[in-house]
Amino acid sequence: MSHVALDPSTGVRADGTRSDVAIDVIDLVKQFGHNRALNGVTFQVPRGSVFGVIGPNGAGKTTIMRALLDIIRPTSGQATVLGTPSRNAGPDLRRRIGYLPGELILEGRTSGRRLLAHYADISGPVQAGHVHELAERLGLDLDRQVRKLSKGNKQKLGIVQAFMHQPELLVLDEPTSGLDPLMQQEFLTMVREAQSRGQTVFLSSHVISEIQQAADEVAILRDGRIVTINTVDELRSTAIRHLRLVASGIRPTDLAAVLGALEGVTTLECTLTPAGDAEAVATLSGEIAPFVQAISTLQLKDLMLEEPDLEESVLKLYSAPAHTSSPSSPPSSPPRDVTT
Repeated sequence: MSHVALDPSTGVRADGTRSDVAIDVIDLVKQFGHNRALNGVTFQVPRGSVFGVIGPNGAGKTTIMRALLDIIRPTSGQATVLGTPSRNAGPDLRRRIGYLPGELILEGRTSGRRLLAHYADISGPVQAGHVHELAERLGLDLDRQVRKLSKGNKQKLGIVQAFMHQPELLVLDEPTSGLDPLMQQEFLTMVREAQSRGQTVFLSSHVISEIQQAADEVAILRDGRIVTINTVDELRSTAIRHLRLVASGIRPTDLAAVLGALEGVTTLECTLTPAGDAEAVATLSGEIAPFVQAISTLQLKDLMLEEPDLEESVLKLYSAPAHTSSPSSPPSSPPRDVTT
């Protein structure tokens, strides 16, 4: 494999790519007829990180992954994977990637063991005993015929084939689909272990809690556009918290006025308790410190503040008004099934 000169001070190669970036996507557009599945998507995935893309079905998650792997060609824009343009994704590059497609199609007339041996011939060397170790962790019987496996066990087989050669980059499309909760947790452990070995993980999901546990950064995708890219901590800091407080010496209407004047607080209900205290149910978005400081003058008898509801915050981003298309661009419309 040829080597490209590297500027050690910037990490930039002579061909313009960065040594510290596993995936670099710039203004990626994909059009299927009149449907624009991707509409100017731009993001970077640092090497050794776990990057999650989350969005409803049809948002374009699978289209991004297929474009990265040169399974489909973008209409415009560019994508670089492990320092190589995706359009040049030949066998050498693909051996450095582990891919789990969202719609897993497996040869059914053979055993899982033989099928994985076939994949190992394609992907490159697999450490002795590693396939058996992964199968044991996932509770997968490798000697059963593939066609007799349940959906969940077929998914496990797909996970093993993606992980078994310990690739530099894992591209995983809805990886926990069909897995029970225990196996989902085991999969997340495998992702963290891969990251600790320096591997990069790029995964998509519509399960927010899964991304929250696994990813360093999260891109929210909607209608082929990235709404925002944040770290999980940043999302949590702006997430919605549900709260309930009880204060004495104040009427419910006055308590509602106090809470209503606070930024990020939405009062849902203020009532009088049987003991004659004011009880408020509300939501809080944003930082918690200003809220705590503002209510410190109240005679609090009870305060319950829930953990941030990341799912609720992300769903609000899904339902936010869409960007207006420019006159020169076809309007964004729901892509076909190929873009799930």
